Amino acid sequence: MQRLSALSQDTRLAVFRLLMRAGPSGVAAGEIAAEMGVPPNTLSAHLSILSNAGLVASRREGRSIIYRAEYSGMSELLLYLTEDCCQGRPEMCAPLAEVAARCCADGATT
Repeated sequence: MQRLSALSQDTRLAVFRLLMRAGPSGVAAGEIAAEMGVPPNTLSAHLSILSNAGLVASRREGRSIIYRAEYSGMSELLLYLTEDCCQGRPEMCAPLAEVAARCCADGATT
C-alpha cells in the first residue's frame, strides 16, 4: 500500500504527524522545514511522496504553499490496517477501540 510506504520513512512520518496536529488550517512549507530542520528541497521531495499517497494536500496562499493532512487518506489507511485485526476475538482490538473513543471524545469537545 502506497500510504503505508509513504509513512515508513522517519521524516515523512514526523511531517505527517505535525500536519495532523496542525489541523485543517495546515502549515506553510517554510514553517515545516524550520520545525523539522529539513532543507526545503528535501522537504519538497517528502511532501511530494505524501501527496502522491493521498496523505497531504496543498494550497497556495500568496507566496506560500500551505500543506494539510488529508484525514480521509489516513482514515482509509487505518481501516486497511485494522480490517482483520479482531479475527473473531474482539478483545484483540479493545485497545484500539479505547484509543479511538478517547480521540473522538476529545475532538468533539474542542
